[in-house]
Amino acid sequence: MVPADLEPPPGIVVRIRSRGLGVKNAIPALAFAAALTVAGAAYADQDVAITIENHRFVPAEIEVPANQRITLTIVNKDATTEEFESRALKVEKIVAGNGKITVRVGPLKPGRYKFEGEFHADTAQGVLIAKE
Repeated sequence: MVPADLEPPPGIVVRIRSRGLGVKNAIPALAFAAALTVAGAAYADQDVAITIENHRFVPAEIEVPANQRITLTIVNKDATTEEFESRALKVEKIVAGNGKITVRVGPLKPGRYKFEGEFHADTAQGVLIAKE
């Protein structure tokens, strides 16, 4: 039987087959499960909200941590459709008028990643800046 204070973190299931080896093999398994949980938290997505308003991205310049996955939520407050496009991020997605999309990118190396609204490229410009 494993003492209560050695239970794995919530969401982690550890199955131990009983072969008469007891707790001495359960402790390394629990330590491994805890390490996976901590490592998973370090790679959690960074959430970023972008609004399209008057055919412009707000904010137009966004700083994010490098080497992490980024979840972009793009809300179009305009009545007209826009296309969120970035060759640097390898993304091209339609955002309906008064609609919302979610885009996941990365992990990104340090650098500048331009994006635009293809249907209003003269005004809908932005950049994602990944910094260490």
